[in-house]
Amino acid sequence: MSKNFELLYQMQKTQEMLPSDTEPIPATVLPTEALTNTPTLEIDGMARDEISKLVHRLFLLPGTDAARHVVFTGMDTGDGCSWICARVGELLASQVTGSVCIVDCNLRAPSLHRQFNVENHYGLSDALVGDGPIRQYAQQLSRWNLWLVSCGASNDSCQELLTSDRMRMRISELRSQFNYVLMDVASFNACNHAMVFGGLADGVVLVLKANSTRRDATRETMQQLQASNIRLLGAVLNQRTFPIPERIYNKL
Repeated sequence: MSKNFELLYQMQKTQEMLPSDTEPIPATVLPTEALTNTPTLEIDGMARDEISKLVHRLFLLPGTDAARHVVFTGMDTGDGCSWICARVGELLASQVTGSVCIVDCNLRAPSLHRQFNVENHYGLSDALVGDGPIRQYAQQLSRWNLWLVSCGASNDSCQELLTSDRMRMRISELRSQFNYVLMDVASFNACNHAMVFGGLADGVVLVLKANSTRRDATRETMQQLQASNIRLLGAVLNQRTFPIPERIYNKL
């Protein structure tokens, strides 16, 4: 998968670039000098710059506009949503002292565990049918403040539980236990789970695939989100290609 993507700040720009057709203690942003020993993420160049912009605009703005609980979803399967969600979580965890939990809510096609090269044997689906605090279903990753709740042992009954009061209770528990919660949700063309989870979060980030996602479908989705009073936090144009070398593009 191409890792080139661009953060689209305005929805008008999004449409222009598509082809036709209870709270935890507030986290503290680490000063720059405190970040010098953080691990180098598996992203570089333009991709890292755009992820940094996305992290800042979503989570690190001063005042009340900063989000804490965000849904990441795509328009179509294969948009690269899981890759972006994972890297945003990694970079966010490297810049704050608060805890960051990434949750694989895509029980239809789980993939977040592969992004971190960990097992998917005990996670969200188990939490929906089991007891115990939500933290016992989370596994700590490379950073001390970064956690993953993988999909777990998915089955038909768990699919139904995704939109149940049990799921709402677990989401509320995640919000109380972690400073930041990032949810990777199945794409809009697969189901309506993004609408359900979007109503339980601060908003939605929509991942669009360059030269593939349809303008009319995106416009309809945006209208659905607005009608449901779900905040659209932004959009990411993923897998974009550039007609000129990246080093020249960066100087423009």
